[in-house]
Amino acid sequence: MVEEGTIMEDFSLQDSEGKDVSLSDFSGKKVVVYFYPKDNTPGCTREACSFRDNYDAILDRGAVVLGISTDSVKSHGNFKKKYDLPFILLSDPDKTVLKRFGAWGEKKMYGKSYEGILRSTFILDENRKVLKVFPKVSPADHGTEILEYL
Repeated sequence: MVEEGTIMEDFSLQDSEGKDVSLSDFSGKKVVVYFYPKDNTPGCTREACSFRDNYDAILDRGAVVLGISTDSVKSHGNFKKKYDLPFILLSDPDKTVLKRFGAWGEKKMYGKSYEGILRSTFILDENRKVLKVFPKVSPADHGTEILEYL
């Protein structure tokens, strides 16, 4: 997982409408990049709704929110619509950005190891420098936790 103080390289992924979105599109703003396992699952829905419920206050603090998973553009579109999510969801099917941030790795469930998305969040400053890393996120109140940090 990347460490605080790291300057992140620019990246481009498709959003829920199939448009390319780059990290550099948000120069001059703080960026909250959160990685989550799967659209429409209980934990990921709680986390997304927590960001939704705190989104205006996050914007007021000069930050934007980018949610990233391996789900398809279409899946992201349905997820955004179903839960009225106002922020950008990006599709990373090749896991390029996930791996760059260190949000892809070994997980364990029921005693078995497998690779998957590590639920984590990174706050970047206006120049793409990592200010804060949240390596193990509890989804329910995560939006509030991020707001308190900002």
